[in-house]
Amino acid sequence: MSEPSPIVLIVDDEIQIRRFLRTGFELNGFVVHEAGTGTEGIRAATLRPIDIVIVDLGLPDMDGSDVVERIRSWSTVPIIVLSVRSAEAQKVRLLEMGADDYVVKPFGIAELLARVRVALRRQSRAASGEPSVTVGPLTIDLASRTVTLNGQRLTLTPKEYRLLQVLAQHAGNVVTHQHLLKEVWGSIHMQDTHYLRIFVRKLRQKIEPAPDSPKILVTELGVGYRLAHTADAENGAAVTATVG
Repeated sequence: MSEPSPIVLIVDDEIQIRRFLRTGFELNGFVVHEAGTGTEGIRAATLRPIDIVIVDLGLPDMDGSDVVERIRSWSTVPIIVLSVRSAEAQKVRLLEMGADDYVVKPFGIAELLARVRVALRRQSRAASGEPSVTVGPLTIDLASRTVTLNGQRLTLTPKEYRLLQVLAQHAGNVVTHQHLLKEVWGSIHMQDTHYLRIFVRKLRQKIEPAPDSPKILVTELGVGYRLAHTADAENGAAVTATVG
């Protein structure tokens, strides 16, 4: 028995963009629903089962961030934001509001599909309680709290493991500096980004085959860090990665 096709809801007021996305998603086995306004998008998300939402920030009746906030108030469905805005503060705000990822226009359908698949895998892994995350040669077993690189067990400090654990729980998605600091060091250290730089550098020395050219734990400049998804780590093709 085949798996049911994933259902994507596209919320965008530009009909050309919706047609472009519909074609790309349908060719890759998705069922597509569309909405031209934020109100229609929120209504559609309440009336039918949706596996992932793609929402544009520039909607005619409300900002796309309001759609993210409204849907996130009752649903854990993955949400990816499309935007022509590339300001780091805006990206951080959207992620803190509950968006799973963002893609800056112009973009290619291959990049968006990769982000969508990562978000769906993370949602599925969370729902099934899958205990391990594998990124290239690195495996994090969340149940046994063990980390191996090419099958060899690594020794991590408690803080290093906690940092890697939080990233693994969001594997493939950006995790903001503030979220990592809160989860690892507590709320009173949410502005102490130098903690992250020090521990990320230490962690890369242990988990990256080439720490000076990280392909597993990658930097989203000014926003946070991302544990690359498997294909990127294996191919060394972390498109959005920069060394930080």
